[in-house]
Amino acid sequence: MTGLRPDLAIIAANVEPGSRVLDVGCGDGALMVALRDQRQVSARGIEIDGRDVATAVSRGLSVVQGDADVDLAGYPDGAFDYAILSQTLQTTRAPDKVLEQLLRIGRRAFVSFPNFAHWRVRASLLWGGRMPVTRTLPIAWYATPNIHHVTVDDFRALVKERGITLERAWFLNGDRQTSAAAANFRAEHAVFLIRR
Repeated sequence: MTGLRPDLAIIAANVEPGSRVLDVGCGDGALMVALRDQRQVSARGIEIDGRDVATAVSRGLSVVQGDADVDLAGYPDGAFDYAILSQTLQTTRAPDKVLEQLLRIGRRAFVSFPNFAHWRVRASLLWGGRMPVTRTLPIAWYATPNIHHVTVDDFRALVKERGITLERAWFLNGDRQTSAAAANFRAEHAVFLIRR
């Protein structure tokens, strides 16, 4: 799906047409627009930033302002085919609980996040002694919304520990997909499709 951020393009290409989707942390609704227009998906969104909510609503989208840490509890069990959490997991206060909510309200969930174990992040800490500012982590440590620094291996361990099935995984280096080999070291960004 052209025009989308690479992780969103992967998600959009793998959502079944005609599905019911909840996009958690939907931003300005770019993914929802693509899903609606190109995959005939019934999409709903929840976003914490009021400006992004206003932009999404102006695009004709059904988006409410809310916080994934507290507001997902109000959605009924199994209400969606997919729950999507893109570049939001690391900003939540309780990522493990948010994942449980995603899998309660959606049959399957897409989760994407920047990989804090990427070699450039490691090198920045090792050689510079400072939290990195990179293309996928473009904000200085004191202004970033990221409060949990998750890695590919951390996420894999969490889903295994919780008995969650990992259906598929995609790894990105820049705007291109890369192999799963040494993804914890080589991938800047990860996208996972999970289910109970």
